[in-house]
Amino acid sequence: MRPPCIAVLGGSFDPVHNGHVALGAYFIRLLVPDELRVIPAGNPWQKQELQASGPDRVEMVRCAFGKQPVPVTIDRQEIRRHTATYTIDTLRALRTELGPQASIALLIGADQLQQLDSWREWRQLFDYAHICAASRPGFALDAGHVPEPVAREFARRAGTPEQLRTTPHGLTYLATNLAVDISATEIRAALQRGDRPESLVPHAVLDYIEQHHLYKS
Repeated sequence: MRPPCIAVLGGSFDPVHNGHVALGAYFIRLLVPDELRVIPAGNPWQKQELQASGPDRVEMVRCAFGKQPVPVTIDRQEIRRHTATYTIDTLRALRTELGPQASIALLIGADQLQQLDSWREWRQLFDYAHICAASRPGFALDAGHVPEPVAREFARRAGTPEQLRTTPHGLTYLATNLAVDISATEIRAALQRGDRPESLVPHAVLDYIEQHHLYKS
């Protein structure tokens, strides 16, 4: 019996949108993990203050990821922290919880990959997890899209989906065929205008936003 494979998707989810859902669904199909662990950010140090509360963002995530082919766990560890949240601390906590043999795959988008070298202890992330990035068509590691140290690290650690599923950490995977480019800032602006961006946000999330009068001011 092989150790479990856990796909980890973190984010502000302010609000959660179709890009987040597509990223999770893509790697569910690719890795066939035993669980998708979704982690709403608490106090992300690289972002402005979040508009929706932690409990509201948890409920929006629940609405968005309710129909996945694998179990989905909403992990509140970052929301519970009262200090700035760093991915390296979250991965350390997950590794302690899941044990040394579990495969942990951190899912990020191209925008996060472009600034990965600004994350705290970014090279040490590989000591705890694999890193899987999904990007738009035409995005390449060697075309000036990402900082050279990140491109070099990503290229030398490249693994197959099977390798990611069956080893605990340390590998990378770059998917270049996920054409999702959605801005949460633009979504919040649309909601503030009274628009309903149905092509960008899951219907159940929009219903929750309207019922709880979020992003109105």
